[in-house]
Amino acid sequence: MAVRVTLDDVLHARRMTLTELAERVDITLANLSILKTGKAKAIRFSTLEAICRALECQPGDILTYDEGE
Repeated sequence: MAVRVTLDDVLHARRMTLTELAERVDITLANLSILKTGKAKAIRFSTLEAICRALECQPGDILTYDEGE
């Protein structure tokens, strides 16, 4: 997978649990877990926006692109 999700790092830096983020974003814990583990095939911009708002970050803080993969 060329796009990597670094949500764990941002959550750790914000001292927030996945459960807390799920509640703030109003997304199921299961769906957020799929995103966090990199198993998601897509993400809605509205969901990405809500996650960034809750974590006070930019999309590039939680998504990176590795050209080599």
